[in-house]
Amino acid sequence: MVKERPDLKPYAGQKLTVIAWLWARTVKSPNPAFSHVDVPLASTFMLSTKAGKEAYVEPVIENDGYRFTVKVGKPKDAEAAKNGVKLARGANFRCLMSDSVIEAKYVRSEAQAARMAARLMAIVVDSPSGRLYLSPNPQIETVARSAVPAWKPELKVTTPCHDVDRLPMYGMPTWGDAFTPRQLAALTTFSDLVHQARSQVVRDALAIGMADDDIGLAAGGSAATAYAEAVTVYLACALEKTTDYSSTVCSWISGGQTMRNTFGRQAIPMVWDYAEANVLSRSTGSFFSSLDQVVRVIAVLPATSQGLCSQEDAQSQSTSVGKVISTDPPYYDNIGYADLSDFFYIWLRRSLRPIFPDLFATLAVPKSQELVALPHRHGSKQQAEAFFLDGMTRAMHRLADQAHPFFPVTIFYAFKQSETESIEGTASTGWETFLDAVLRAGFAISGTWPMRTELANKVSGIGHNMLASSIILVCRKRPTDASSISRRELIRELNEALPFALDDMTRGGINSPVAPVDLSQAIIGPGMAIFSKYAAVLEADGKPMSVRTALQLINRFLAEDDFEHDTQFCLHWFENYGWAEGKFGEADVLARAKGTSVDGVKDSGVLTSAKGAVRLLRWTDYPTDWTPESDLRTPVWEALHQMIRALQRQSAADAGALLARMPTRAEPMRQLAYRLYTLCERKGWAEDARAYNELITSWSAIERASQEVGHVGKQTEMDV
Repeated sequence: MVKERPDLKPYAGQKLTVIAWLWARTVKSPNPAFSHVDVPLASTFMLSTKAGKEAYVEPVIENDGYRFTVKVGKPKDAEAAKNGVKLARGANFRCLMSDSVIEAKYVRSEAQAARMAARLMAIVVDSPSGRLYLSPNPQIETVARSAVPAWKPELKVTTPCHDVDRLPMYGMPTWGDAFTPRQLAALTTFSDLVHQARSQVVRDALAIGMADDDIGLAAGGSAATAYAEAVTVYLACALEKTTDYSSTVCSWISGGQTMRNTFGRQAIPMVWDYAEANVLSRSTGSFFSSLDQVVRVIAVLPATSQGLCSQEDAQSQSTSVGKVISTDPPYYDNIGYADLSDFFYIWLRRSLRPIFPDLFATLAVPKSQELVALPHRHGSKQQAEAFFLDGMTRAMHRLADQAHPFFPVTIFYAFKQSETESIEGTASTGWETFLDAVLRAGFAISGTWPMRTELANKVSGIGHNMLASSIILVCRKRPTDASSISRRELIRELNEALPFALDDMTRGGINSPVAPVDLSQAIIGPGMAIFSKYAAVLEADGKPMSVRTALQLINRFLAEDDFEHDTQFCLHWFENYGWAEGKFGEADVLARAKGTSVDGVKDSGVLTSAKGAVRLLRWTDYPTDWTPESDLRTPVWEALHQMIRALQRQSAADAGALLARMPTRAEPMRQLAYRLYTLCERKGWAEDARAYNELITSWSAIERASQEVGHVGKQTEMDV
């Protein structure tokens, strides 16, 4: 290996610590000529994409089979290495031996027939100069497969909950199937050691003179027994952190050269090439790393007073009497936390049941009373919705009746609107049902506060546009003598209030502007503040307006057009065709309707028109030497996409320098970015939506850079 890899020469003969083993799941080739070969289902062959330290796996076909070898440097075919043998999103691959397509249906059938296996692709070791990647060998693979765990969780994975259904779908019907034998052996051993540690801590506590009343933690003890049990709880927390990094749903992050845990989000996806952490190393995923995190938390926790926590039913609790309340309720059907919690519960129960026998009395996490609208628990979507609405209304009633009268109740809610109705507007069953429950409980919503609660790496997750913030609903009890108004009167009030609210949100107020990904949530506050202060809003037939209708009326304000003619043409053309080509005749009709012409828009530099076809240019197609002064016709559309080009290809400082050359276009550009984000999000165009979202989230930095440069050139317009 050293001959082939000069980079390993300095380490010849040394003992280096393994950080992780990287595996690819396999199935038998669907091609009859190679049906004896377990072919890999690798979604990538890249091990490290860090500049100057690139490494990748190269499959070598030989002797009617294949082997994996690790190479350093950039691969000749970077795209092939990046994608491995994966063809598309989902479980579609190509056979390494025959190039045949391996369809998702075949992969699932092989997995459910217990014919899915795994093949070691590479080994990650720690060295004085950083991560090293080594080629696998049969001996190491044999050692990995020789582990025999003393215990394996047999609890079945709940289905068909969409948060966990990938496990049974791919041949893992029990929670124990989500772990390798070696992972099971390690976690079981650590669980047993937690019990031993408890006994040792009691002996140590008594040895230093601590009294012992033989009363445990659950009974409120404070002497040696309770102290030892508290230490045991902390050790169990460290073990749970290790468990999060010790399943076959973990993966390797090639950019950061580190482990990605099981729960990168609140669901368990399928991972085709998984990473198995060395729990006895000192790196991410090891027990020592997890323990260190727990120790660091304990070191800064306040220990000057006694804390108390209790579990109560939100629909009948009395804890909130006279209190200032801030709560984070379940998000309709977004996440089945009880189903997901079984992943940790099986290990916590093994470690902590002797300490908290009542808490861990059940084999699995109780699920039937969890206040989420999951059809598989209630028989149908309609019954699940009714269960949620009834339970949430009861819980909100309880808060409304008991909250301190001088303070508002604040409710965190980060449910993303996703349902679209092209004629009437946008609404979401999750938002509608939740808000309906809040209003039925007697609350009026006086506003919303978007609060940044999510990490940037979560918001920009691959293929997803996650909420950047949690939306906090500010609620007060509605007066019992509240009046009713008509639909027309509601619309008049919305027309008066929402433009100012929208402008305030997109300008940023005290903090940075609301990100486009959050705007449809944030605008609900001022809109619902108007709707909810009345006992009812009456339709023409005298019936009360539904929350869904109110949401649709509010969301219309995100779709208003207020741009010059060329930009209006681009906006509506983009809505219909995106970046694809369309017929010139249709473009000509649209241009006339918008008060411009195809040739005029073409002259501005934002589209191509030839051979009867018209296509908008992507921001990646825009010239890099562009300046506003050199362009006689600059639509807001062009200015915006030039800003995106500068931000994406250069930096916020470069985008700021560009903004300094066209300060009067700042506000229209921001508004257009919001409008385009909303459009792309509704269309499911995640990559395009991300570009607009990133521009807005970077806007404060861009404006600061613009102010440092100062306005350049002649300003021919004045904002009044």
